[in-house]
Amino acid sequence: SSGINAEYGVVDSVVSSANLYDFYLVSQHFSCGTVSPTHYIVVHDTSDLTPDKVQKLTYMLTFMYYNISGSARVPNVCLYAHKMVYMHGQHLHGPAAPELKRTLFFL
Repeated sequence: SSGINAEYGVVDSVVSSANLYDFYLVSQHFSCGTVSPTHYIVVHDTSDLTPDKVQKLTYMLTFMYYNISGSARVPNVCLYAHKMVYMHGQHLHGPAAPELKRTLFFL
């Protein structure tokens, strides 16, 4: 064991499944500690993007969360969805007001 973490990036061969459209992504760089790659499975794809472009888009979205200066472990849309569902479950006991529909009121 060399004690060196894997480089950030995508692994879409060797450990990924031959039967699935899947890949592993390490979006963060750690100088100490352990890196845990995130496993992504594309369930349904209508984008006409190549697998390389889907992987790059996923990687770029990890840098777009408003509250983190570097990259997050998962894309920003996953973090926003988690935050919204948590807030709705904890604080709202009915649907959000219609005028808030197009805003990021849950931030």
